[in-house]
Amino acid sequence: MDTILQDMRHEFERHKLMAERAMANLSHDDFFRRPGDVVNPVALIVKHMAGNLTSRWTDFLTTDGEKPTRDRDGEFLVTAEDTREFLMAAWANGWGALFETLDSLSEADLAATIRIRGEALSARQAILRAMTHAAYHTGQIVYLVRLFQPNGPWLTIAPGGSRDAPGAYRR
Repeated sequence: MDTILQDMRHEFERHKLMAERAMANLSHDDFFRRPGDVVNPVALIVKHMAGNLTSRWTDFLTTDGEKPTRDRDGEFLVTAEDTREFLMAAWANGWGALFETLDSLSEADLAATIRIRGEALSARQAILRAMTHAAYHTGQIVYLVRLFQPNGPWLTIAPGGSRDAPGAYRR
């Protein structure tokens, strides 16, 4: 039987996969390319997501989601250690923390009160907040990949393909 936790996990997996499929099309240079002075490159979105996921999902029910060890401001700076391999490993670890935690939760846990930066939220609210955050940054990654590779493969239904898509509305 499906549960809300399984549905939430499915949606997180969809966003992770879409971002990874998009990033697979990026060259090394485009992964680190900053399209404008105040626009983050894909590399920093990955670094930020990794930091956020690790902080929020480690000890989810028992400690504040903003861990004292997190350097959020540092997530927006490319450093010498920030190779693509290093950042993608951090990305995988962050998502791993999320999926491990989701798999450990029960429906009853959704009503538990947790904290993020001292703000009290139900676990359900925190999960939905995290899902929105993941979707937002997935959209940024997909958009940047399209910007850098305008003729690259479509990750969703290509323009003009709506009528042929599975589940498309037909008259």
